[in-house]
Amino acid sequence: MTFRELEIAEPILKAICEKGYEKPTPIQEKGIPVALGGGDMLGIAQTGTGKTATFAIPILQHLLADRSEENRSETRGNKGRLVERRAIKALILTPTRELAIQIGENIADYGKYTGIRYAIIFGGVKQGPQTDLLQAGVDILVATPGRLLDLIRQGYVDLSSITHFVLDEADRMLDMGFIADIRRLLPMLPTKRQTLFFSATMPKDIVNLSRSILSTPTRVEVTPVSSAVDTVEQCVYFVEKPEKKKLLVSLLKQEKKSVLVFSRTKHGADNISRLLKKSGIKSEAIHGDKSQGQRQRALSNFKAGAIRVMVATDIAARGIDIQELEIVINYDLPDVAETYVHRIGRTGRAGHFGTAVTFCSEEEQAKIREIQVLTGKKINRLSFQA
Repeated sequence: MTFRELEIAEPILKAICEKGYEKPTPIQEKGIPVALGGGDMLGIAQTGTGKTATFAIPILQHLLADRSEENRSETRGNKGRLVERRAIKALILTPTRELAIQIGENIADYGKYTGIRYAIIFGGVKQGPQTDLLQAGVDILVATPGRLLDLIRQGYVDLSSITHFVLDEADRMLDMGFIADIRRLLPMLPTKRQTLFFSATMPKDIVNLSRSILSTPTRVEVTPVSSAVDTVEQCVYFVEKPEKKKLLVSLLKQEKKSVLVFSRTKHGADNISRLLKKSGIKSEAIHGDKSQGQRQRALSNFKAGAIRVMVATDIAARGIDIQELEIVINYDLPDVAETYVHRIGRTGRAGHFGTAVTFCSEEEQAKIREIQVLTGKKINRLSFQA
């Protein structure tokens, strides 16, 4: 199966080909035809499976086909003259700023030849540039729940013309406490719309939410060809805390590829980054105490290769989605074994293989046993001579 066989419109297909994509991933192959058909969809897939394109491409195609005078609404400008402003036709709701930005980048890539406009709105930054885009008129709005509700209250956003609604990473919305916000937003949407609902897991609250907003949906579930533990080579160094710094610097001086280092605490992330900089290794730390601008700059620099090592806490790393990332280092082990699996899943994506290196002190050894029980895999043990 190729993207051309999915009957994607030529302007979008041209952009896809320019990105070097020829064949869809399993979720894209199953989900794009469903979304193009106009019906509701329940998509169950992990991050890194290509699910963003599964909704972005069909939405772009629908809007391209539907472009007409009804895709614009008249409103009065500041000086009383009539101006033409596009009505928002598609709303993509996402839990984090970083994910919103990445979705926007995908829309820009796939829609570059369509003339379709989009805007990204999220909190933590000044709203002026965002409201300027909204007042100019957009077809697609990518938003986090809090900022969206704020701008609706201020009169900058009108959802009455929405024809396509995407709820992305619904289980993370639940974890981050956004379900109440989502329920406040739903009555503002037209009842006649297409809804695409994505979640990696389906706990009871998410099942109930999906039932309340989807109308006879098609369920698209993708079992990964190989799970994170199958595509990632795992190894562990049993090393005491004072030796972790020496080991990290030693490994990074041997390795020239981009590396994501996990720290359990914000303070620890800052300390690790400072250590690496003193050792001549370009690095940045991201965590919840960093401003949104600082986090975005650090992530952009990491993607561009301007810095080689990103040190992150688990929450800050949720927005990092870099297909080519080959190495993850667990400087500290997480408290929960499942978090380890999420961490190493940052590498070994889309059929590629990756490496996960873990530093384990004596008091953390019980956590290694828990991880091996959870994954059913023995982690290779390596030695380090300081």
